[in-house]
Amino acid sequence: MKKNTRRFCINSFSYTVLGIGAIIMLVPFIWMLSTSLKSLSDVFVFPPTLFGEKILWKNYLRISDLFPFGLILLNTIKISVFVLIGQLVTSSMAGFAFYYLSFRGKNLIFQLYLISIMIPFHVLLVPTFALLKFMNLIDTHWALILPGLVSPFGIFLMRQAFMSIPAELGDAAKIDGCNPWGVFWYIFLPLSKPALVTLGIFVFCGTWNDFLRPLIFLSSNEKMTLTLGIYNMQGMYATDWSALMAVVVLSLLPVVILFLLAQDVFVRGVALTGMKM
Repeated sequence: MKKNTRRFCINSFSYTVLGIGAIIMLVPFIWMLSTSLKSLSDVFVFPPTLFGEKILWKNYLRISDLFPFGLILLNTIKISVFVLIGQLVTSSMAGFAFYYLSFRGKNLIFQLYLISIMIPFHVLLVPTFALLKFMNLIDTHWALILPGLVSPFGIFLMRQAFMSIPAELGDAAKIDGCNPWGVFWYIFLPLSKPALVTLGIFVFCGTWNDFLRPLIFLSSNEKMTLTLGIYNMQGMYATDWSALMAVVVLSLLPVVILFLLAQDVFVRGVALTGMKM
């Protein structure tokens, strides 16, 4: 009886703390949505109110008058999808090679990949910029796509996912005449779908929300991404905060929808990738 009471108290305390934390994290999002539906005068009312005198849905219609939202949205989708597909392909193939295949220097190369994860990407910006300038790719979308096609973290994640799959399944397929490519395509890849979805969410969200690299590598307005568009909406002397928050709400929708659709697979993928080292 005492154990059940103590367990109930611990669970109640845990749920209370988690609930308070969830509410605190939701407040900025609620305020962002509220601001997007206010007039500019209601934004600066003190004390602040959750809603203004009128709910102005027309703030979302004014976005296209301020900057080319449709073009910038397409640019962001294009870059994110290319990087997503590229990393899923390269990370899954490299992770399979580091786990299942045998070749000289495999462990050393993988350790170097792990070390590269610890290097801040800011350190690589200057050499990356110099290389892209030599290739005449500055101010093109390829400047954001090509460096993002390979990820040491993605390779590590997929290798950990493949390690949860018994190697005997691949050995049995090889006995039946399957080559390494067939083992990867027909056995390991279908069994690693949760890890692929997890990696896909990480890659898509990271590319979608990237600000520093587009700021450095892009200069043309017609090629900028959503993060740059939102940044450019902040004026030197005045900012249309209602329209700005409307753009932010719309820019968050694809990421939120993607996570809601794949959250079960995402949680399972994170759990599975850490089962075996």
